[in-house]
Amino acid sequence: MCIMLLNKRCDGVGEENLEHLRVVVTGGAGFLGSQVVEKLKSRGCSEIFVPRSAEYDLTKAENVIRLYEKLKPDIVIHLAAVVGGIGANMQNPGKYFYDNLMMGTQLIEYGRIYGVRKFVAIGTVCSYPKYCEVPFSEKSLWDGYPEETNAPYGLAKKMMLVQGQAYRKQYGFKVIYLMPANLYGPGDNFSPETSHVIPALIRKCLEAKEQGLATVNVWGDGSASREFLYVKDAAEGIVSATERYEGVQPVNLGTGQEVSIKDLVAMIIRLTGFSGTISWDAAKPNGQPRRCLDTGEAHRQFGFVAATPLEAGLVKTIQWYRENNLKE
Repeated sequence: MCIMLLNKRCDGVGEENLEHLRVVVTGGAGFLGSQVVEKLKSRGCSEIFVPRSAEYDLTKAENVIRLYEKLKPDIVIHLAAVVGGIGANMQNPGKYFYDNLMMGTQLIEYGRIYGVRKFVAIGTVCSYPKYCEVPFSEKSLWDGYPEETNAPYGLAKKMMLVQGQAYRKQYGFKVIYLMPANLYGPGDNFSPETSHVIPALIRKCLEAKEQGLATVNVWGDGSASREFLYVKDAAEGIVSATERYEGVQPVNLGTGQEVSIKDLVAMIIRLTGFSGTISWDAAKPNGQPRRCLDTGEAHRQFGFVAATPLEAGLVKTIQWYRENNLKE
């Protein structure tokens, strides 16, 4: 396996030179993963490997072992996940728990055995307690149980943090753990069954406009809040952390900007040109009451600041959907 000496930054903190390292990106063909791959290429990284699920079912140990033996990565960026919106989480709590837990646990375990130099684990904002002081500080991660509709998913991803810290202590295996805010952007999942709030709203509003419908139905009452991170910004944060972050503590990736679902809906209505009304289905769950991250640690540790304002990112996402005309 290729071993590369660490370059040194002026502050004395080690920095990975990705140009000469073999990097595996699980989920690298997906929404976030494809952007991470592009960021790696922009850093001069030429040996990037994207295992596809058809060949590597990462919930099975034999496939994880085969991945490490065949690809021999220096760095693993683990983005692969089984994920969806509130409805999908409510319908698949067992699958979302098991599949995400097994992928993370086995990739870390065999990464240690096969001598990976750095494992980048991508967690989720869903791991935070349901009632968490805003903005969410990394120190508050263990202050309560996650919101019930996505707790199985959030806890499964959170176990990578526990495992990574335990393996760092016992084996000296370097695992870093990042928690992005809710992602959105071009290439997102617009499926009615599994999409998150932004792509779901964009699709509903554009289809209602096209079909001349007077009303769009939205889950909840609009009182919940969220923080949204543009996918290209998330990719930059992940690659920057891969290069520069060595710490054992989890780090948030976000904008630090909170928006209510009600205000988000109003913004998407305006940007899509939908002229009808919204019907709020208060019988459906809101999910976590509030979400907004303290993003200071990412800036301090590896200089990350999100570059894309929400409205600008929404304009690009809406344009991408219109151009690709994704109707499923």
